[in-house]
Amino acid sequence: MQQRRIMIVDDHPIVRQGLGQLINQEEDLLVCGEAAEVDEAKELIASTRPHLVLLDISLKNSNGIDLIKFIRSRHPEVFVLILSLHDATAYADRVLQSGARGFVSKAEAVENVVVAIREVLSGGIYVSPPSRFSVDEKGGDDDELRRARRRASIRLLTDRELELFQLVGNGMNNAAIAAAMKLSVKTIETYKAHIKRKLGLNDGTELIEQAVKWNIGNLT
Repeated sequence: MQQRRIMIVDDHPIVRQGLGQLINQEEDLLVCGEAAEVDEAKELIASTRPHLVLLDISLKNSNGIDLIKFIRSRHPEVFVLILSLHDATAYADRVLQSGARGFVSKAEAVENVVVAIREVLSGGIYVSPPSRFSVDEKGGDDDELRRARRRASIRLLTDRELELFQLVGNGMNNAAIAAAMKLSVKTIETYKAHIKRKLGLNDGTELIEQAVKWNIGNLT
């Protein structure tokens, strides 16, 4: 039996360990490498030649979307499956357009990760079902509906705005974000203004609060 090689990219060691144990239990799957950040992942992809990269989209100081695009351009034979805290409503379309072949939520049952891996390796596309609250639903729990609407509004952000939003949630100030994104502080301030408008936020304090909650999968 040919084993399909899986590489895990996630900045949480415990998550990588748990996923590795889960995947290695399958006779036809083998974890060939683990990475915590983008540069390390790029080197490992070149050296281990995985069949599939299981990628957490929200890495500590970078955006996984850029890594998806890199893999699709430099290693088009490698499948990408996104594993995320976030709801499919907010992210699935974006990652599929960037070149990923699937999106599985960390809120799903753990065995669904293997189901998703097999589906993508077979040439299919796997997307976790959205949360039970659609942005078009009327009535229902007001707090849940508000959260669903705000998660859906993330789709309005460009890839660069989303990257900045995640870095704000990591506690980085304007100067640090500007250095990480290789942009001017003035451009960072402009991006922040766009994000606040698109997400309906009143000020910088609300932006930080919502960015932190987004990074932990609890956008309100």
